Amino acid sequence: MSMNVFRLCGDMCHVFSILVLLLRLRVAKNAQGISVRTHELFLLVFVTRYSDLLFHFYSVYNSVMKVLYILSTASIVYTIRFQEPIKSTYDQSQDTFMHWKFAVAPCALVALITQLITDGTTPHLFKMLWTFSIYLEAIAIVPQLIVLQRYGEVENLTGNYIFFMGSYRALYILNWIYRAYTEKGYHHHWVAYIAGVLQTLLYVDFFYYYFESKKKGGKMRLPTAN
Repeated sequence: MSMNVFRLCGDMCHVFSILVLLLRLRVAKNAQGISVRTHELFLLVFVTRYSDLLFHFYSVYNSVMKVLYILSTASIVYTIRFQEPIKSTYDQSQDTFMHWKFAVAPCALVALITQLITDGTTPHLFKMLWTFSIYLEAIAIVPQLIVLQRYGEVENLTGNYIFFMGSYRALYILNWIYRAYTEKGYHHHWVAYIAGVLQTLLYVDFFYYYFESKKKGGKMRLPTAN
């Protein structure tokens, strides 16, 4: 798996987004405005996508990044779900998106259908897990965006976390396209392109208000759901 500027910048945005969120939890000692359901979805994304850690080795960098994503996301989920005083500040009444029913189950079904179409009646398990993770990642941010819309006001570190998470996915689309044209044996993955574009589009409204708040120098505010 080759390295290029788009992948490197995307990885750094992803790592920085996770570090910003962990810093926000540790410093502020509260999880107000954070959706644990989004991070449960991301954790499932990383566990299923990086199942190849069990039988493939590409590079030290690749393996370290995969393990980092899994462990850091698991740490976020654990901190919000079980660690006081942060656990007591998590508002479950605002984080109500039924992620297992309306995200995990549909993505699993679509991934199975995709693999049946591409591989016939005997879908490859690890290919199906990869496809599932791509679909699920596209919508994993939805519970978090819903929570932010309900709160209206976005804390600065939370806003930065989501901005860098959205930037990571946009840069990875460029990485995939670049590799398809420059790396021998690498082909266009239309499933990844479509899911990546959908995921990036989900951030567009957030990006608009994020840049507006930075330009004006005030707190970031989103239109409320009321």
